[in-house]
Amino acid sequence: MTSVESFSLLNTASGLGLVWHEHEEMKPLVIDFLAGKQARRAQLATTKDEAIARACGLAKHPDSSILDATAGLGRDAWVLVNLGATVAMLERQPKVYALLADALERLYAEQPDYREQFFLAPFASLADAQPASFDVVYLDPMYPKSDRKQKAAVKKDMQMFQQLVGADTDADQLLAPARQIARRRVVVKRPQHAAYLADTKPDGQVVSKKHRFDIYLSKTADQSSA
Repeated sequence: MTSVESFSLLNTASGLGLVWHEHEEMKPLVIDFLAGKQARRAQLATTKDEAIARACGLAKHPDSSILDATAGLGRDAWVLVNLGATVAMLERQPKVYALLADALERLYAEQPDYREQFFLAPFASLADAQPASFDVVYLDPMYPKSDRKQKAAVKKDMQMFQQLVGADTDADQLLAPARQIARRRVVVKRPQHAAYLADTKPDGQVVSKKHRFDIYLSKTADQSSA
C-alpha cells in the first residue's frame, strides 16, 4: 500500500486537488459537483435508472434524509441529492474530507440553495450520531481489490483515491451503529462476489450490473413504510 505521505493537497485553477507524488503524470484529483462526469451523471439520474435510488427507497420517499457514512468522492451522494434527498456526508480520511469541503464551497458559491440539502456531517464518526437521526444510512466501504484485471480497469482518479484510502478493515463494525442511526433502512453497496457485511443477511437487495445494494431495515422501522 502506498503511504499517505505520497499524497498532498494543492490549490489548482479548478479547486483543491490531490497530488500523488509517485505518479506526477497524473492530474491532481479535484472534486467538482458542477462539471465533468460527476455532474453529468447526477443531472441525468432518475430513480428508475439508478439502483442506489431504488435501494434507498427514493421512489416512495424522494425527500429522505440520508447519511452517506463513507462519502469518499461524494459521487453517489450527489446523485441522491439530485433526486431530491437531503444528504449529509461523513468522511474520516482528512485529505478526502478537505477535497469534499472545498468542492461544497464552490458549489454553494454558484448555487447557495444546496447548503441546506447537501453538506458535511457535523460529527466525526457514526458513534457520535444521534439514534434515529436519518431516514437512511448509506455505506460503501472500500473493498480489497485482488483481481489484476479489475485493478487495471479502475480509472486513474479512483486509482489515486483507493491508494490513499486503502481498504476499510473495520467495515463490519459499521453496520450495527448504522442500524441504530437509520429510521428506515441501511443500504450497503458491495461487489457482486463480496460476503455480506458483518456476515449479516440483508432484508432485501437491489442488484445492478457491477454491484449489489444490500438493504437492512432499521430495528425500529415500520415495515410497511420502510
